[in-house]
Amino acid sequence: MASRSMFPCLTVFFCVISILAPLTAAQLDYSYYERACPSLPRIIRWNVWAALRNDSRIAASLLRLHFHDCFVNGCDGSVLLDDTNDFKGEKNAAPNRNSARGYETIDIIKADLERACPSTVSCVDILTLAAREVVVMSDGPFWPVLLGRRDGLTASEKAANEQLPSPFEPLDKIAAKFSDKGLDLRDVVVLSGAHTIGFAQCFTFKRRLFNYQDSGKPDPNLDSSMLSNLQSTCPDTDGSNSKITPLDIQSVNRFDNAYYRNLMNNSGLLESDQALMSNSQTADMVRSYSLYPYLFYRDFAASMVKLGNVGVLTGQNGQIRKVCGSVNNY
Repeated sequence: MASRSMFPCLTVFFCVISILAPLTAAQLDYSYYERACPSLPRIIRWNVWAALRNDSRIAASLLRLHFHDCFVNGCDGSVLLDDTNDFKGEKNAAPNRNSARGYETIDIIKADLERACPSTVSCVDILTLAAREVVVMSDGPFWPVLLGRRDGLTASEKAANEQLPSPFEPLDKIAAKFSDKGLDLRDVVVLSGAHTIGFAQCFTFKRRLFNYQDSGKPDPNLDSSMLSNLQSTCPDTDGSNSKITPLDIQSVNRFDNAYYRNLMNNSGLLESDQALMSNSQTADMVRSYSLYPYLFYRDFAASMVKLGNVGVLTGQNGQIRKVCGSVNNY
């Protein structure tokens, strides 16, 4: 588990966050649950630690779940909702189906919190805090999280399919989707750095290995030794589509800046990752982050704050769900 002493730049994080904070809804507050649920930090940390001890992949899974929640109509816990007669939720949207994980961890945390402080802490705040904790526990940066988000009342499979960036999309289209959420090109590069942990299924990058841009040949920019290893792991058959391989082979479970060094060496796994080297602006950022991990940590913290405040519900909007997978029936 990461020691907080490893972050000499923590005060800088708070300076960055203080600049961004006025952009968020006035009802959000760092100490929102301090009186109503003082055991919240302990319950979050304990359960995240237990989940990570059980499954090292859960760090990337919870971070991705938070991203997929906020990117679809704002951070409202919609990604956690099961389908109902009234709507088809996001769990079975193409970007989430058979790949989104971590629901059980959020459900366990919610159950513990309902016992400690019933109907108080929103599922979306749980997910936001859990995403921060898994990064810290993977030796990544800490950032303060504004709290007081409320859970949404619906979800949309269609919106998830349309709004979430795809590893098959060109950089300009991905950047446009980020811009729609109030996030800029630096946020694209910085948040892509989350791929320093986690795994990808073969189908998400297989065309780079065998039929890049319908050429019938591999991606010529892909490192040759990496190409050989990946072709062995992911043979050109449908049966290999769901096999997984690390996004960052250099440090699979450690949150660091190796992802950017990989891009510099033409060893990015996803086409959308390696595409960051095809644009002069993003390539300059990649070079900086590959050389200066402190810079990456600082900017990642700032981008996560921005992400966590996209389209939040506060005040009387939304609700505090009792169970994260379903809307309360009054």
